[in-house]
Amino acid sequence: MREALPAKAVKSNPLMRRLVNSTALILVGFVLGFVPMWVKSRECSSALSDAAHQLNLARIQNTLASAVIDARRADYEPARQAASSFFTSLRTETDRGNDSALSQAQKDGVKPLFIRRDEIITLLARNDPVAADRLSDLYVSYRSLMNR
Repeated sequence: MREALPAKAVKSNPLMRRLVNSTALILVGFVLGFVPMWVKSRECSSALSDAAHQLNLARIQNTLASAVIDARRADYEPARQAASSFFTSLRTETDRGNDSALSQAQKDGVKPLFIRRDEIITLLARNDPVAADRLSDLYVSYRSLMNR
């Protein structure tokens, strides 16, 4: 049976030392290449998240604008659907908590807008031309809240 080599013999073996050094250099090179890419990935992920939040807010505003235009053209059913979609999307966004694209001040500011919801939807369902004015006022209020 063969006996194990003493630790001193392994340390003095130039082939083994070269293998350990090569492995260490490869590992250091990997870490040096990985860390910058990981940081860049985190930055891109954050930027993507911010862009998604801004896109969501733009879609909500676009839905309301569409409702206003449809109501002005006396297309009350598409306006009612768009207005309903606006309120649903806005409620969803306010209920998202910390993951919401809205600041706390904006969340507090949009709460009074929900009071008008039933009135506007009802006016649109009745094909009442007054709904266009109410929707326009709602749009102006919403835009001023978001631009603060």
